[in-house]
Amino acid sequence: MLIYSHPVCWKHVNENDVMLPHPERPERLDAVMAAIDRFPADRHTRVEAPLGDKSDYELAHDPRYVEAIFSQAPTGDDFQALRVDGDTSLNEYTIEASRRVVGAAKAAVDAVLPGPERRAFLATRPPGHHAGPCQPRGFCVFNNVSIAAYYAIRHHGLERVAIVDFDVHHGDGTEEIVANSEAVRFFSIFQHPYYPYAGIPPIADNCFPIGLPNMTDGKAFRQGVRDSVWFETLREFRPQLLLFSAGFDAHKNDPLGGWILEDEDFAWITREVIAAAGGDDLPVVSLLEGGYDLEGLEDSVLAHLKALDGDAG
Repeated sequence: MLIYSHPVCWKHVNENDVMLPHPERPERLDAVMAAIDRFPADRHTRVEAPLGDKSDYELAHDPRYVEAIFSQAPTGDDFQALRVDGDTSLNEYTIEASRRVVGAAKAAVDAVLPGPERRAFLATRPPGHHAGPCQPRGFCVFNNVSIAAYYAIRHHGLERVAIVDFDVHHGDGTEEIVANSEAVRFFSIFQHPYYPYAGIPPIADNCFPIGLPNMTDGKAFRQGVRDSVWFETLREFRPQLLLFSAGFDAHKNDPLGGWILEDEDFAWITREVIAAAGGDDLPVVSLLEGGYDLEGLEDSVLAHLKALDGDAG
């Protein structure tokens, strides 16, 4: 397995007056790297995330939005972060950090499609699944997973890409961007009703949401997936690439979610989705989204990595 990260991803900082310290904080990556340190060294390779290009964002975003974000971003001479959403900020490191996420996503796609590596995980931030075509939202500036999907389609000629989002918050930005795409199927399981108050009903036929209520536990979570059309649809679709929007804020200790999942539930959804989508030979790239309890994040990421690597649990 390939693990992508970069030191600048620790330097992006959200600042606002509502949540101090901000939940989407650099220490999240400390927890993720602690999980990676616990993952067997002979089963992964750490890779420095390369820089993505400004043009990469136009795969998923309006060029005018991309230009607006790049032009507004503070520079090293600024002392105050720029708030672009109620809980999302830009500081002097945000653009480079975001370019490292996108660069890692492209590099991971390039690596897993020909093999021999078939799995990659991005230990990067800022996250992306709330960012829409023209709008930052919910700690997210650019939609990393959508960029990865359209990069695979346009640069590798793929015809079938599946995105599976198990963050406790619906990936509304991803849904907006990929809606009605013939080449993408978007699967999202999330707390409902809850922020961002979207996803039910789906906005397009290629989107397959599962909305479950507050206090959903592992048993109900698994049953909700089994009762849905997910596995049947994945088997019929036969994706050439699977992308996870891997959010871990459904963990029982997370301050921003109302579900009570355990570490093993994240391993379960990872294993079951991969099995339905194509099994061991399927190329898979997982991108970090939410997860704000640091201990829960560490344990959940480790469970996810083991499942990505084929651990039967």
